[in-house]
Amino acid sequence: MNFQFKKWSILPAMVLIAGTVALDQDPSTTQADPKPTTEVGQRKENQQDRIAQGVKSGQLTAGETANLETKEAAINGETKADRAANGGKLTAAEKAQINKQQNGVSKQIYADKHNANTQHYGNNKVDQRRENQQERIAQGIKSGQMTAGEAAKAENQQKGINQQVKADRAANGGKLTTGEKAQVNKEQNAASKSIYKKKHNAKTQPQAPPKSK
Repeated sequence: MNFQFKKWSILPAMVLIAGTVALDQDPSTTQADPKPTTEVGQRKENQQDRIAQGVKSGQLTAGETANLETKEAAINGETKADRAANGGKLTAAEKAQINKQQNGVSKQIYADKHNANTQHYGNNKVDQRRENQQERIAQGIKSGQMTAGEAAKAENQQKGINQQVKADRAANGGKLTTGEKAQVNKEQNAASKSIYKKKHNAKTQPQAPPKSK
């Protein structure tokens, strides 16, 4: 009788603990994104993963990333148009053309990640904010929450801010005035809202259509 009581008193506690662990988990990190089912879709995802890694590591500058994502957006647009013209499928020639274009982008990704240009961040609030924005963009690219076109726009915005910071520092012996810091922070606030909207709107990185049954 004593054993039965202990068993039924322990069970609710175990259920409560399990429920608490489940609540602590972020659904966006525990649920896997649907994987592409064609070579074209898998290649597209692989390129985005490589770009995201370059952004996060600092191997790709904002300008380099914007250029790469603009090219990826163009390929995505071409793929979408080709599929629309062929009942949702790609011809062998279209697949070959897309693969050739992705080969070119792949070489560019490698070159950009291994050249002398890198994202440099100092130990100050302005640079920490810049690094944080890049990490948010990288996560959006990696997860597919940001399309190539959206990532290109976000990185172009960061590129403009970076150029402004560089010019201001060059004019002031490597430092920023209080007014310049306030201006940069205001621009980053606007960029932050834009990044959030891009990551939470209905647009996502297009995946390959499911195989026909």
